[in-house]
Amino acid sequence: MSRHSGTEVLRYTAFSADPEGGNPAGVVLDASGLDDAAMLAVAAELGYSESAFLTRQSEPGDAGTPDGAGARDDAGAREYTIRYFSPKAEVPFCGHATVATALALAERDGPGDLVFRTPAGTVPVTVTREGAELRATLTSVEPDVLDIAPGDLAEALAALDWPAADLDPALPPRIAFAGARHLVLAAATRERLADLSYDFARLEALMHRLDLTTLQLVWRQAPDVFHVRDPFPVGGVVEDPATGAAAAAFGAYLRDRSLVPGTAVLTLHQGEDMGRPGTLTVELRADDARVRVSGTGTRIGD
Repeated sequence: MSRHSGTEVLRYTAFSADPEGGNPAGVVLDASGLDDAAMLAVAAELGYSESAFLTRQSEPGDAGTPDGAGARDDAGAREYTIRYFSPKAEVPFCGHATVATALALAERDGPGDLVFRTPAGTVPVTVTREGAELRATLTSVEPDVLDIAPGDLAEALAALDWPAADLDPALPPRIAFAGARHLVLAAATRERLADLSYDFARLEALMHRLDLTTLQLVWRQAPDVFHVRDPFPVGGVVEDPATGAAAAAFGAYLRDRSLVPGTAVLTLHQGEDMGRPGTLTVELRADDARVRVSGTGTRIGD
């Protein structure tokens, strides 16, 4: 545990059991005394792509719970209100910080079911113990997949310096949502995905205009295995090492385009090109429009 701006902050990495892998996040288990400016300041001081802040639970009919504590729903799941901040702004949903927070709570209170009330909607999370490791599975809000205008696509490719001929025609560009909006662009080769050097300001401006959180750049290695990268200039960082929200959106995209079966388990490898390898598991169920994303994680030492 460390202190930033006087606030106790835990540091976890998500989607890897190695502290040097996956995506690091700050976790504040009691942010009840912090206003928006203070949460943003903590996130900026940490410098991670996102940090998560648990605030007082205030459900209808609930008389209130102690600061940082969770109420329990009728099924026994602990409930929390959670917010997410990048170094530059609040974001509606962040998958890796959700996983990191769930793991922190599980280490404190034990594995089990959680419910996070996020700005994007309700996100259930289940934490289980698999041998010596804890594993968290989040269930996204209802997803959506939208077309992208040809001019906006051309601007995105220009900012990336990707020729249109380098795209995989089998995975057409779309904007996908599962708590946050992501532009899905599929590279035709692993080499194209690995060569990422983009115009930060130009891409940031487009993403603000389209209300995008990241670009989900993908390469399909096998029918159920993908390598992904996520530029994140709107958050103030060049690239996100492991992006749970984008993974959920990508799962919704694949199902919407009938590119995978209605029931499927997908493996996403992310962070390899940054030296922070991580693995995200995406589960689709034919009887549920929501998408499940799971992974391990571990605490980062002070």
